Amino acid sequence: MKIAVTGGSGKLGRSVVTRLKDDGHDVVNLDRAGTRGRGFIQIDLTDYGQVVDAILGIDEVNQTGFDAIVHLGAIPAPAILPDSATFHNNILSTYNVFQAARRAGIKRVVYASSETVLGLPFDIDPPYIPVDEEYPARPESTYSLVKHLEETMAKELVRWDPTLSITAFRFSNVMNPDDYAEFPSFDADATLRKWNLWGYIDGRDGAQAVAKALENAKPGFEAYIIAAADTVMSRPSADLAAEVFPDVSLKREVSGTETLLSIEKARRLLGYEPEHSWRD
Repeated sequence: MKIAVTGGSGKLGRSVVTRLKDDGHDVVNLDRAGTRGRGFIQIDLTDYGQVVDAILGIDEVNQTGFDAIVHLGAIPAPAILPDSATFHNNILSTYNVFQAARRAGIKRVVYASSETVLGLPFDIDPPYIPVDEEYPARPESTYSLVKHLEETMAKELVRWDPTLSITAFRFSNVMNPDDYAEFPSFDADATLRKWNLWGYIDGRDGAQAVAKALENAKPGFEAYIIAAADTVMSRPSADLAAEVFPDVSLKREVSGTETLLSIEKARRLLGYEPEHSWRD
């Protein structure tokens, strides 16, 4: 396929671009930052004209159109910019990408939602553990609110067009191998990483999930938690939950250092299976 990846210069984006190219796809990175050359278009995603122009074709680039869009370009977390700037950038960028895809007749869209819609930083207890996609969104920040609104927008767009496929990935905290040296220090205090139930995702597995969605997602909207199979901690997950969230029930038995961000839906519907762990 010919695939546009917004935010392809970012931490997750670099892994996604590499994976899709390795899988044999023709990939074009649409981002503010990047290296001039074939396969990169510098763009402001908040400018609808620029987004449409890039998707429909710029001079000799992409005259045949894209088969799919992977939308990762965004302010990536709360408290980086003022709330209003985060809201403006992220909601407008996502609308522009979704709308440009519709105008171009592109039927496959995969994009980055966020684990934050689950209720992070869990200052209010989650309804149960492991958390999953079954309970309503609980945004606790402007960043998370935008992600919830993006998911709501996607649901309406696929209602308008039942042939359109939009996959929302609630990615956990993205990590690369260089980040893993810090992980053992988390064991000293279970509250240091309780804000996302001690979860993470290796960037390469995040890219795997994107590739699986492009292959296997059906028309309609689906949201998936995408996390590693384990936690960032050495201690058993059930012990962590009992210590930090004593009033929260376990939805099912949890073994060893199993993730408390359930990835069962992604496994079942997309064939996603994490291949990387900091323990390796």
